[in-house]
Amino acid sequence: MNYEPKKTIQNIKESLALDLPGQHFQNLMSPVEALEKYRIVPKDHKVACVMALIHPKDDGQLYITYIERASSHPDDKHAGQIGFPGGKFEEEDESLVICALREVEEELGVKIEDIEVLGELTSLYVFASNFLVYPYVGYIDYEPKYIPQIEEVAGVLEVPLSFLKKAEFKTSKSKRLAAGQELEVPGYNVDGHFLWGATAMISRELEEII
Repeated sequence: MNYEPKKTIQNIKESLALDLPGQHFQNLMSPVEALEKYRIVPKDHKVACVMALIHPKDDGQLYITYIERASSHPDDKHAGQIGFPGGKFEEEDESLVICALREVEEELGVKIEDIEVLGELTSLYVFASNFLVYPYVGYIDYEPKYIPQIEEVAGVLEVPLSFLKKAEFKTSKSKRLAAGQELEVPGYNVDGHFLWGATAMISRELEEII
């Protein structure tokens, strides 16, 4: 399935301005049955912002950019996982969306001024790392030439937007969680990589928007 880029982007923007699909659809990709873990935010939490960056390619399709996080930080509970570009809110960030934009530029080399922010998805608390995550959706109208920040990004995955709607890309896999328990968790098969956890939950809500 191909999407008309301009029409699809406008539809996504309009949908993000309405009531969001929200927690129900995120929960469909939750790796744990105790769903309240993603909603009860302790006072000592940290804040992070991520961005689902959408762009066209020559084949006429729209793509989402995911990154493979570098494994060089032993204390990073998400090292080696597939996720959206993003990171911790810093004191110099004027707003949450500025944090998301800054992280995309730092991690991928995509200029902030080139990104149209389409809207915001539902926030969720990532209990494994104590971050309250604010997800945004952005768009650039060209195929980017990435300049990955090697300390943070081990690889870049461009996934057709249409793949989120295809049942054959949804799967489950046995994963060891941060608490040490091993569970069969839902996720997406992304070009041979397994996308799960908070990123899969955010992607599931974006799928419903699409």
